[in-house]
Amino acid sequence: MPRVDLGPQPLLGYTPNRLERGNEQRGNVALLTALESAPAAGAYVIAGELVILKQHERRHQPLFHPSTARALGAVSETVFLGLRDGVGFFGVGLDPVAAEELKARDGVAVFDLRSIAVQGIVEPEHLAPLAEAKAVLHWHRRHRFCANCGSPTSLVMGGWRRDCPTCGAQHFPRTDPVVIMLACDRERCLLGRQRRFAPGMWSCLAGFVEPAETIEEAVQRETLEEAGVSCDQVTYFASQPWPFPMSLMIGCFARARSVELTVDRVELEDARWFDRDEVSLMLLRSHPERLTTPPPVAIAHHIIRNWVEHGDRVFG
Repeated sequence: MPRVDLGPQPLLGYTPNRLERGNEQRGNVALLTALESAPAAGAYVIAGELVILKQHERRHQPLFHPSTARALGAVSETVFLGLRDGVGFFGVGLDPVAAEELKARDGVAVFDLRSIAVQGIVEPEHLAPLAEAKAVLHWHRRHRFCANCGSPTSLVMGGWRRDCPTCGAQHFPRTDPVVIMLACDRERCLLGRQRRFAPGMWSCLAGFVEPAETIEEAVQRETLEEAGVSCDQVTYFASQPWPFPMSLMIGCFARARSVELTVDRVELEDARWFDRDEVSLMLLRSHPERLTTPPPVAIAHHIIRNWVEHGDRVFG
């Protein structure tokens, strides 16, 4: 039976990043200073959890010149994000209180990064560097002191390391790996709901990878813990940076070995099996009970859609 046409494939949020990371330039202070002062230089401005934008009739503009960005409020850190066509791009972190003050300023708009992505507030090419800036600047806000001896640390390497002058320890930005998976049983897939979800929205199960655990083991453990379903065959789909605050979502499919559900009501409000036709309606926002899947900005949407379109071929 032919499947419902789901339309063009949407973009995955916060990808791809068009900037060259420029690792070899990070330790060259003179070069970074020159790149930052160049007329074409760009800066993304983050104030705590919020992004500062220039207002525009169609889509707001997230890029400021670094000197203009620093004039918007008290600056905590400036980090080097990378290069594009030889032009330097930076993330400028403001004190979070600046966001409230800037909301009242003409020509300035203030949004959280999730709303920016879901609502298409900026051009898609800016989402990945905005995610990069937010994640790195968030790390700096939370790691100003040495975890080894407690002394204040200093920003070095363009913001990609903090050094302790007391004990010599070096600290690097962290990324937390998270598995997000769709357990499949022939023509059905397993979706769950958390209480914080929008009404009617169902999504893939997910959980953090624990120390000394493989991706496959994390997928199997989380599915068993949250829904009581055991899985055997785990296949990789794709990954997505998720700057809330600084995770890497590792998308997978898992073949279910059992179908009876035992839902962990602490982690989930509910979990249930859905058939492919019903999930198609959820993707199209035309389900008779107004059930939906996550928006295209989230990798969960793409995992679910891929299964609807390809069925068991997701296992190779």
